[in-house]
Order: sequence, then structure tokens, then C-alpha cells
Amino acid sequence: MSATLAALATVGCSTTSHPETPATLGASARTSSLEAVVDQPGPLTVETVIGADWQVPLSGLLNLDHAEAKKAKLTDRDEPVHVAFHAVHHPTRGTFLVDTGVERMLFEKPDEAVIRGFVASVANIDKMKRRTDTKTWLEQQEQPHVAGVFLTHLHLDHITGMRDVPAGTPVFVGPGETSARSIENLFVAPIVNRALENKPPLSVWRFGPDPDGVFDGLVDVFGDQTFWAIHVPGHTAGSTAYIARTKAGPVLLTGDACHTTWGWDHGVEPGSFSSDRKRSASSLERLRRFAAKHPTMEVRLGHQAR
Repeated sequence: MSATLAALATVGCSTTSHPETPATLGASARTSSLEAVVDQPGPLTVETVIGADWQVPLSGLLNLDHAEAKKAKLTDRDEPVHVAFHAVHHPTRGTFLVDTGVERMLFEKPDEAVIRGFVASVANIDKMKRRTDTKTWLEQQEQPHVAGVFLTHLHLDHITGMRDVPAGTPVFVGPGETSARSIENLFVAPIVNRALENKPPLSVWRFGPDPDGVFDGLVDVFGDQTFWAIHVPGHTAGSTAYIARTKAGPVLLTGDACHTTWGWDHGVEPGSFSSDRKRSASSLERLRRFAAKHPTMEVRLGHQAR
């Protein structure tokens, strides 16, 4: 191994070298401002689009050492999940995607897909079964323009469809998401960079401390109290959940703060797929506590329907 590779193996590398800049969209907010309006119907609609069905190890999705998991005698196995994106339609701001689904090339020309080769093999991408790729969905829209992409985080299964999103589309992430270092990023970072080609610098949410102490931070995204970004670190440093006020009531998009139905229902945080399990558990508990106070809230999880 060369001296350079040896040094990289010691300290790891960051998630991406794609440039970033503080987001100009949105303003730091507090939970009490969200609480005041969250149960009021809003003007948004949220369409969840399943890009593909997949299978991944349960030990990554759930902390199998948690007391509840042991009580249920859960053991590791391949767990059915899906890869999805959410289309958030705002009456004046346009359509925004939360995460990106799956790209068409992954199924039609896998050797040219963003995720390919060794990493695709390790991630068992061949187990993905397409439902609706992102390009096909966009082609079916009367107004296919995407005003922006709000990422929950930068894991590969959440940016798999990024290349189907038109060039120049703004992309938003949580703080610390790009700078987290690991040895795995030696293989992952080139894929993330490839996915983000032809996109502007990543816009980083400007979360301030929540004066109410409920969450790590909130942003009122459009400044009209219809859509909120919530900092939920743990799965990754910048993990972000979102709450939309829709005509049918509030919708919580957890991202991978919670992957599974069982995890949400039993309060068990993600397993080995999370970088900081203690913070992951805290973020999940905060989301569950908030949702419990608002029983009309629809919860849409990272990788399973609820």
C-alpha cells in the first residue's frame, strides 16, 4: 500500500468533496412555533414514490442489542425494505423532492449507473427490484421541474436517483453531513461525488439551537410555517427529518432516523447503519414523543410503510 493510501486508511476521508455553502432558504425556528400550527391543515401535498423494493440486513436497520429487540427474540436476517422519495408540492414554490429514489440507469445500464462495480456488489444492489425510477416519474409529470432536493442524509440509497434530477437543481443537507470521516468513504465518496455532478454547491441547513430544547434544531423552510426541517443527528451527523402541513393533516418524514415499522412502534433505533447509536436513539425518541402529542400526524418511515 502506498504512503498516501496508508494515511487515508488511518484517518479515513470525508463523505464527498462536492462544495457546500450555507443555505439561504429557510430560517432557524423553535419547536413552540411548529407546535402552534402543526395540527392546522396546510396547503401542501406529499406524494411518496416507491422506486424499488430491496432487502438488507436487519442488524443494520435495528439495534438488535436493544432490550425490546431481545424481548422479541429478533435475530439478523434479510429484511424487505423499499427505496423511495417524497414529492412535496407547494402551491407557489413548486415541487421539491425529499431524497431521490432510484435512477433509471441502475436497471437499464447498471455498468453506467452512479452505484456500480465493487460497491454495488457489496451493497447487494442486484437485489433491488424496480417499481418506478425517478426519471420515469419526472417524465410523467405535467410540470416536471424540480425546484430543489431536500436530502435526509447522504447515504447511497438516498441519493441513488440524484442523476435523474435535472442538472442545476439545488440540493440541501444537514450540517456535518459532508465532513464525517470514515474508511468506508474511500469507496463511497467517489460515488457521492458522481451523484452530485452538475449540481450546485450543497446548501447546508442553518439550524440554530432550539430554545425549547425539544429538538437539536429546526428550520422553517419556506418562511410560511408549512414545511419544517428538523435536525435529527445520529444515523449520520446531518440527518434531517421533515414535517409538512398538508390538506389532510401533518406528515412526518423521518428519513433514516427510523427505517422500519417495528422500530418506530417499539422505540428501537437503527443498528449498524448508524454512525452514533446513542444520538440516534435520542433523535428517534424525540420524534416519537412529538408525534405522540399529535395523533393525527401521519408518519412515513425511511424504508417501510407504516
